[in-house]
Amino acid sequence: MGTEGYTYMGRSLTELRINDDSSSSAFSDCNSDRSGEFATASSQTRRFLIACATENSDDLIRQLVSDLHSSSIDYQKQAAMEIRLLAKNKPENRIKIAKAGAIKPLISLILSPDLQLQEYGVTAILNLSLCDENKEVIASSGAIKPLVRALGAGTPTAKENAACALLRLSQVEESKAAIGRSGAIPLLVSLLESGGFRAKKDASTALYSLCMVKENKIRAVKAGIMKVLVELMADFESNMVDKSAYVVSVLVAVAEARAALVEEGGVPVLVEIVEVGTQRQKEIVVVILLQVCEDSVAYRTMVAREGAIPPLVSLSQSGTNRAKQKVLFSSTPFPLLFSARDVAPFPSNRFDPFFYL
Repeated sequence: MGTEGYTYMGRSLTELRINDDSSSSAFSDCNSDRSGEFATASSQTRRFLIACATENSDDLIRQLVSDLHSSSIDYQKQAAMEIRLLAKNKPENRIKIAKAGAIKPLISLILSPDLQLQEYGVTAILNLSLCDENKEVIASSGAIKPLVRALGAGTPTAKENAACALLRLSQVEESKAAIGRSGAIPLLVSLLESGGFRAKKDASTALYSLCMVKENKIRAVKAGIMKVLVELMADFESNMVDKSAYVVSVLVAVAEARAALVEEGGVPVLVEIVEVGTQRQKEIVVVILLQVCEDSVAYRTMVAREGAIPPLVSLSQSGTNRAKQKVLFSSTPFPLLFSARDVAPFPSNRFDPFFYL
């Protein structure tokens, strides 16, 4: 199932919603593991040897892959740790490690009852997934279900790195639905709700990517994501307003998500962001409101009653060029989404909505 876009008045809003610098910068880049270094004396020595060997690391990689198959957990841990470091610090090693046959034994480590070994396996897979050529191989080798398991039952670091690894795999279009079917969505929603800031950022990034697919949007709504997102958007101290709003902008393409957003009290939160948020927050919220109001008189009335029209008109006049483009999309002022029937009940001393039409 492919990625979905949103159209308004017969034209696509995709480029207004996600294909700009602001959306990518709002999220976690998940561009390497954040596990910290391994502090044992032996690993300090080995890291020095690894650093010296990276110019000609083929023999070392073959030995490490062999050690992944060892019956000794200590050997496996050491090998997974060093593979993780080689993949993190030397991008060209990612291809070498994959071609040497490390992916399948690392996936097996993710299923280990030893939580530290599991964490090392997850982290090594994450670093290997940073190479585009490895993503499809990792997914086809059976990594998705073990990563989802680690996402649910691993250490805090394993959960964060599993979320990042699943994000990387989701960049292969065919993997999005498979990841959703493997049970990742509710676990990512849980991480978004209860994790630390880094975990929230990683989870929101993964959900943003996965929910490009309709069936994952429905899964996320059923998992209660909208309540979590509304709470995060309402908390300006959370540093999650932008990230949460971008996830909402993807979800509200489906009716179930729009209904959940309204039910969870999202409309007043969105209007407040238009009033007092940053320029980037205002821009993405305008796109959300357009989608919420599409084909629903009840929702248009609700948005208007919350006082959305004046700040939207102000944004169309004094915002950035991108904000003006979003508010005045297709050369049509945003308030034209509201009919006379929608706005007529307003008291005259608040504002005259017809003035803006």
